[in-house]
Amino acid sequence: MMTDRLYQFAQTRPQDVFLVYEEAEYTYAGMADLVSAVARRLDGLGIRAGDRVALVCGNRPAFLAAWFAVTELGAVAVPLNVGLKGDGLRYTLTQSGAAALLIEPDLLAEKRGDIARLESALRIHEIDAAMEAPPTDVTPRWRLATRPDAQQANSILYTSGTTGLPKGAVLPHAAYEAAGRDMTRSLGLTDQDRIMVFLPLFHANPQMYAVASVLHAGATLVLRPKFSARAFFDDAVRYRATGFTYVGTVLAILEKQHPGARADHGLRWGVGGGAPERVWRELEPRFGIAIRELYGMTETGGWVSMNLPAATRLGSVGQARPGVHLQIRDEAGNAVAAGVHGEIVARAAEPGMFFSEYWRNAEATASTWRDGWLHTGDRGALDADGYLTFHGRIKELIRRGGEMIAPAEIEMQLLRHPDIRECAVIGVPDDILGEEIQAVIVADRAVPADELHAFAQARLPDHMVPRYVLYVDRLPKTETEKIKRHELAGLILPAVDLRPGR
Repeated sequence: MMTDRLYQFAQTRPQDVFLVYEEAEYTYAGMADLVSAVARRLDGLGIRAGDRVALVCGNRPAFLAAWFAVTELGAVAVPLNVGLKGDGLRYTLTQSGAAALLIEPDLLAEKRGDIARLESALRIHEIDAAMEAPPTDVTPRWRLATRPDAQQANSILYTSGTTGLPKGAVLPHAAYEAAGRDMTRSLGLTDQDRIMVFLPLFHANPQMYAVASVLHAGATLVLRPKFSARAFFDDAVRYRATGFTYVGTVLAILEKQHPGARADHGLRWGVGGGAPERVWRELEPRFGIAIRELYGMTETGGWVSMNLPAATRLGSVGQARPGVHLQIRDEAGNAVAAGVHGEIVARAAEPGMFFSEYWRNAEATASTWRDGWLHTGDRGALDADGYLTFHGRIKELIRRGGEMIAPAEIEMQLLRHPDIRECAVIGVPDDILGEEIQAVIVADRAVPADELHAFAQARLPDHMVPRYVLYVDRLPKTETEKIKRHELAGLILPAVDLRPGR
């Protein structure tokens, strides 16, 4: 359990700093005392081993204290997107079978009407100041007499549900332990590292790449309320950060807004996924930060492949994580040769590295877990050296005139244009071809149709060149920066035909 490491360091290195938030510092001993106090309080409120406890809280120390305390009780944490409302919030609370809800007061005031019908079955407790103030009285730290098994659930993380209802991925304690161990080894983390986190803590990215790693290495977590491009380097210097976690949008914004970095920043690396190749190529020398691009999902316990210091290939998502075996399979389920596209499937040699099931969704679990292999639903290819390239979701394929086209392959090329900042490619109905290709673009300027057509044609086969382009100010996204592709098709805006009369 992650709390075992917290308590271990609280004994051996009590004054080392575990967490920095604004002006406050929490030592390992102070955080262990706080978690103990919160666990004792939750026990008094009737929370028991096996209960699901929903957590609606922003990036603040109380999130970590509550999460750790819930698991210390043997209960299961259900961190929810703070932006959930209405039916979406009611669905996750009901589907998870949450026995209790821990929520910030301002968020409770905002969502009270959404959960009014659930209050008879749901114990609601406000997160108050006491949940982030280490106790002054020294009492024996709370410890559950019977420690949970490593294969028991630590948390249920709900997928973003960009196409339908979200599914609750059950992650065991072993997945967090493995993530912390493997990320520490891959990045060469030590107790001198300080990992800056600004992505929402309800997301697997900061949980696996940062929190679990910090606890494994005995390092320090620098927690920020949210991402600020303007304050990024100032924060890095102020808090002496050595690394950070990202999603692709973060790097694209930094590349756009910062022509250079502060010379005195100490950032050595950034780890995450979704970095456009052009942005990756430009950022590393400009900022002096190594981009450790990886591929993974909540279900894989964070990641299955990663570009390492001694093994990096620009444009790829790296080689297989230690203890993970990757294959690319065709529609019949057969492994394909190097360079051939197909579905990415993964198997872990170690029990508990990946998620165990989708909570109360046996059908989805059986579809994803087949013969010990996790089927990701993503397209990719492995080259002869074992480097993986990601080519998008299988369900996002565009069917144009008998051709199956992966949007990610088109997006990758369009993002090479210097004026294009973000891009999402979708299929739109066509009477003759079934579907045509439309690119929805966020750009510094509206690139003329002839210029964009020529740019795409020079880099893509004819059948993959977009027919239409739609310029927007921003792409609709989830709280975790995933593009809501289903909303793009409903945009009622005039698209530019790149091939009028052709």
